[in-house]
Amino acid sequence: MAKEITKSANSPVSHGVGRRKTAVARIWLRRGAGQIKVNGQDYTSYFDTKVAADVAATPFRVCPIGASFDVEANVFGGGKVAQANAVKLGIARAFVEFDANAKPTLKKHGLMTVDARKKERKKYGQKAARAKFQFVKR
Repeated sequence: MAKEITKSANSPVSHGVGRRKTAVARIWLRRGAGQIKVNGQDYTSYFDTKVAADVAATPFRVCPIGASFDVEANVFGGGKVAQANAVKLGIARAFVEFDANAKPTLKKHGLMTVDARKKERKKYGQKAARAKFQFVKR
């Protein structure tokens, strides 16, 4: 006989992790009014540019179930734009964990795709990752 677990109003409904470059975002969805908190602050005040704030809130505009959830995000590493992209991926993954029917919509808008580009390392004997020192023939 399976025991049904009831969740309180404040307990997380689902969890998602998003990564971009060196930024990692851990996302918790809770029942609420559609607020996004990043490291304890509202996302519009945490992300210093409007573009980064809009990127972080993209899953809410795309997916209709987003209006009934509050998002609590814990983000560290990377810059603000990479953190915004990590939050975007984490929210999308949390939506899919809650409702698998949301995945085709999120995938169609490119929100389930991981952006795996990272900074290329500098190689020894070179000026930078790809730039070389000037070659002197004579």
